[in-house]
Amino acid sequence: MEQSSFATALLGWFAQYGRELPWRGIGDPYSIWVSEVILQQTRIEQGRDYWLRFMERFPTVEALAAASEDEVLRLWQGLGYYSRARNMHAAAQQIVAMGGFPNTIEGLRSLKGVGDYTAAAVGSMAFNLPAAAVDGNVYRVLARHFGLDTPINSTQGKHLFQAMAQELLPEGEAGTFNQAMMDFGATWCTPRSPRCIDCPVGDTCEALRTGRVALLPVKEKKLKIQERRLIYIYIRHRGMTALRRRPAGDIWQGLWEPLFIEDAPLPDLGCPLTLLASGVKHVLTHRILLADFYLAEPESRPHLPAEYQWIDEQDINNYALPRLVEKLLKRLG
Repeated sequence: MEQSSFATALLGWFAQYGRELPWRGIGDPYSIWVSEVILQQTRIEQGRDYWLRFMERFPTVEALAAASEDEVLRLWQGLGYYSRARNMHAAAQQIVAMGGFPNTIEGLRSLKGVGDYTAAAVGSMAFNLPAAAVDGNVYRVLARHFGLDTPINSTQGKHLFQAMAQELLPEGEAGTFNQAMMDFGATWCTPRSPRCIDCPVGDTCEALRTGRVALLPVKEKKLKIQERRLIYIYIRHRGMTALRRRPAGDIWQGLWEPLFIEDAPLPDLGCPLTLLASGVKHVLTHRILLADFYLAEPESRPHLPAEYQWIDEQDINNYALPRLVEKLLKRLG
């Protein structure tokens, strides 16, 4: 199948089977950009609900730029990878300072947190710029259809797949074709149990012809998963508790947490510690966290490091918390 025929077949498939998503078909760069940031590390079913909440609370880029970082992080709570939210907030302020959304790939790439993929996705869908947006779904479709075994997470692979996707773009339909490729990979040419029998490009799929569908795409060996052991102590004193904002340079930067202990013995808080849970597992991309949760109820306020602030327990939901801390709060009596 010629490249133009491949694009035509995918566009025909998309017209019939493409997903109906609330940010599609409106050409609004802000709506599209917010959706792309949310969906970077999030399943579309969960991401849709977050997008709706974000658009209700921050209907314009000006509204997002004017919000506090804490407000943005609270709304983001539960999505993980919080640097996405911080970058999005900073980029919104950049856009307002520019006087509006940049409408070139170079302008979009200048925004905080926007890489090649997001710039191409927003640029093609909002401004119909001829830029291929290559995500995991697109890697899989290209690797299988053209029988490519170059590792997709290698430098060579990234250049190869980007160039191939760019060459496939039909003139004047970049945004639609990018969405077609994403949807086709997400719903048809899936990692497991792809629908090869009724595939619109199955007749020319090299992986199907050679029996390598399950073997493609190829990835280089992943980094070893590290394990960390943490302790959280929730201090309760006369309706108050102590939180600190996590510093830069580690997970959950800018989020709030109770007394945090790692690689150190339990502190003396002037009262017995009640073990709420032990070895609570929380999985991140390259780390597994195992946490012990304690409750301390001292009669007088213990001395804590300066970064901890005493707050009313009833106000704790006003603070953006890591998911692991939410697990602790659910165990409190």
